[in-house]
Amino acid sequence: VQLQASGGGLVQAGGSLRLSCAASGGTFTSYSMGWFRQAPGKEREFVAGISWGGTTYYTDSVKGRFTISRDNAKNTVYLQMNSLKPEDTAVYYCAADRYSANARSPDYWGQGTQVTVSS
Repeated sequence: VQLQASGGGLVQAGGSLRLSCAASGGTFTSYSMGWFRQAPGKEREFVAGISWGGTTYYTDSVKGRFTISRDNAKNTVYLQMNSLKPEDTAVYYCAADRYSANARSPDYWGQGTQVTVSS
């Protein structure tokens, strides 16, 4: 499976961005999908996941602000990010997981897209 993330950029605190991740080369509905992020000097962390059936999972710091969704007809997963904070600044990666519904143990990774939130 190949994953291509897009949609990152520079935004002011309180603003919004929508990330997209297009998948190819596999059966999209066979994978749970997730978003992870890595800030400078920190380890990569789980942000959000969506199961094959649409159940969603979030890390506590983004609950109520971020929404993950998937469009199986377009083989694409999205991350709508609202009320962005400077601490959301990171490289965001999409990922595909064959076995875990919450997408926390991915088998495939996209290339990452930079999100920068200015204060």
